[in-house]
Amino acid sequence: MKLSILDFIYILSAFSFVFGIKLLGKPSTARRGNTIAAVGMTAAILGTIFLNDSVMVKNYPWIFGALILGSIVGTLMAKRVQMTQMPQMVSFFNGMGGACAALISIVEYDHFLHHSSGGDSARIVILLLGLIIGSVSFSGSMIAFGKLEEKIKDLHLPAQQVINMVVLLAIVALVVGMAGGYLSNPAFIYLILGLSLIYGLLFVFPIGGADMPVVISLLNSFTGVATAFGGFLYDNKVMLFGGILVGSAGTLLTVMMCKAMNRSLTNVLLGNFGGGSAAAAAGKTVSGSIKEVSASDAAILMKYSKRVIVVPGYGLAVAQAQHVCHELESCLEAEGVEVKYAIHPVAGRMPGHMNILLAESNVSYDKLVEMESINPEFKTTDVVLVVGANDVVNPAAKTDPASPIYGMPILDVEDAANVIVMKRSMRSGYAGIENELFYSPKTRMLFGDAKKMMTELVNELKASA
Repeated sequence: MKLSILDFIYILSAFSFVFGIKLLGKPSTARRGNTIAAVGMTAAILGTIFLNDSVMVKNYPWIFGALILGSIVGTLMAKRVQMTQMPQMVSFFNGMGGACAALISIVEYDHFLHHSSGGDSARIVILLLGLIIGSVSFSGSMIAFGKLEEKIKDLHLPAQQVINMVVLLAIVALVVGMAGGYLSNPAFIYLILGLSLIYGLLFVFPIGGADMPVVISLLNSFTGVATAFGGFLYDNKVMLFGGILVGSAGTLLTVMMCKAMNRSLTNVLLGNFGGGSAAAAAGKTVSGSIKEVSASDAAILMKYSKRVIVVPGYGLAVAQAQHVCHELESCLEAEGVEVKYAIHPVAGRMPGHMNILLAESNVSYDKLVEMESINPEFKTTDVVLVVGANDVVNPAAKTDPASPIYGMPILDVEDAANVIVMKRSMRSGYAGIENELFYSPKTRMLFGDAKKMMTELVNELKASA
């Protein structure tokens, strides 16, 4: 078989996607991997525009107008978004991908009606599956975006699962009817579109906020699958390959995140982890007293330690305290203290959130230690500084079977000689439950904004140098 120039470009683009994802596995090569994949995608887009006979020259103004507009909007959003809003941005862009896949199915269905002799059931099924999955991904991602922005609350309807099943069965019945030729009215595709959008809303609305990263990853895999169906429709190999790649990567990431929380995907979708008041009512009541510590005393304790482990959480990201955190690390190392960072797989609101945040402030990659490797070291650690983390250091995950986070692997910070917890207040974490660690005799609370309190710690260390 003779390969055309366009086929050759598609092969190179597909290779760049795989190689780019491979490089994303390490913080030190992630930027290069992202650039390589982006170059491959650009080559595939330009190759399709200029070398595909089905793309007419008269449409160039529309195509390049859309490309320029999308590039400008995407660049501005990427430049302005804060690291704390990165999960929201991922969810939003994923939703746009789902919407595009759905629109492709609608346009192709119209083309099918006017240029097909009928009887192609397989093509209709692919069209409708792309429409359904893309629509579910779009509406679900928008709800996930709103939840991460804390503008949308959990919504539980009576007989929620029954309603979901009825909507899903109605969608399946319509697909079977249209594919089998029993429902020939083109308006039925819009009924499927509406029901799919509703299903996406019903699918995500009840899921607790703490599980949004898992849901976003799952919806991302949906968008990939919908894009792959678009590749089938257009007979576009790179679109098909890219969709399969996104779908499989999203699925694997979803499985890995569920494993990190020691929960099944079914439990995530039905268990309502992070469901606010309902979660707060679960688990045992924590008793004991809270002991506070001043910035001065905390600084002295860390200064005369041999080893300090910092546990970053979402509070660090909210306060934009990553740079002063690195400065604190430098001050401690100047005093001969060994400093490491303990990274939980689901710390923050998306996988890798803490790694990216700390890498942004030039923290050395070899100091970012994953949970499995760092946990044995807590027993020989003098001080653990918990900055804005909550559920990932809660001992209830190991001690309280009634807790909604029971069984979730956590960082064993309670094994250290001393624990300093930096928080704004005693407000519970995403799971909505009390943290036993805060009441431990080893623990001292340092209340206040993470950036402000870390600056005070740095100033105290510099003053005592």
